[in-house]
Amino acid sequence: MSAGAIWRVSIQAPDADSAAAAASALDDACGAVSVFEQTGGLWQVDGLALEPPARGAIEARLMLAWSGRGEPPTIALERLPARDWLGENQASFAPFRVGRFFVHGGNFAGRAPAGAVPLLIDAATAFGTGEHGSTRGCLLALSRLDRPRRILDMGTGTGILAIAAAKRFGRCVLAADIEGEAVRVAGINTARNGVVPAVRVVRADTYRRRAIRRHAPFDLVLANILARPLALLARDLGRVLAARGVAILAGLLPRQEALVLSAHRAAGLRLAARIDVGGWRTLILTRGHHVPANFPVLQT
Repeated sequence: MSAGAIWRVSIQAPDADSAAAAASALDDACGAVSVFEQTGGLWQVDGLALEPPARGAIEARLMLAWSGRGEPPTIALERLPARDWLGENQASFAPFRVGRFFVHGGNFAGRAPAGAVPLLIDAATAFGTGEHGSTRGCLLALSRLDRPRRILDMGTGTGILAIAAAKRFGRCVLAADIEGEAVRVAGINTARNGVVPAVRVVRADTYRRRAIRRHAPFDLVLANILARPLALLARDLGRVLAARGVAILAGLLPRQEALVLSAHRAAGLRLAARIDVGGWRTLILTRGHHVPANFPVLQT
């Protein structure tokens, strides 16, 4: 993406739920998708691609995602001029603290706050610098968990959650993603954070892949993806989660909790806690009546 032209697809959505639908429509066509709330209650959804996206295919996916919401919004497609977009984004990335973690880019020359776990993550061509509400929710959940043994990060993106878990708990972590670019970026980030070979990155689209099944059951599963894929993968997640395991699910809006939760209840899991950050919800699920320490018991 450095020093070359890229394409941006933009959609304006009237509310957070519609923004999530628009983001899901862009997910396959764009390498990176961002969602921001604007002044006045509107939401801006932008997707970036290295190749010209197929407008017709995006419009078709948007129409399906918009089912029951009336007329889908118009998409704006533009070719951005050749600039070092990645470098500019990295330079403007301000460090921040969330829970026990301190997230910073390579341009940060200072020291992490005392007692904080430093995470070196630059903007990249994969999702997850820690700024998004769903990633922050996962980091907050990781800050409160006791030490698990076997850990899986499903949909790892830049690898930030896998790296955070490896550093926080001193355990080995298996990180998986459906995208080859995410696997590449996550591998680079694990090396930059000094957690090789503690974090192993593999390409996998489901929990059924041999690379995942052979390491099951997992005491902790992280899945920061989207509501619909979370629901579709619920039964398989139930099969790889240990008897007293914990699953941290993110990438969903409050309105989508019922969809995600019902699918996981059918797989034998229950809601132990929830965390809301920036309009996005993180769910902490367990098997049976086990409630992880440091989380309140919910009446569900």
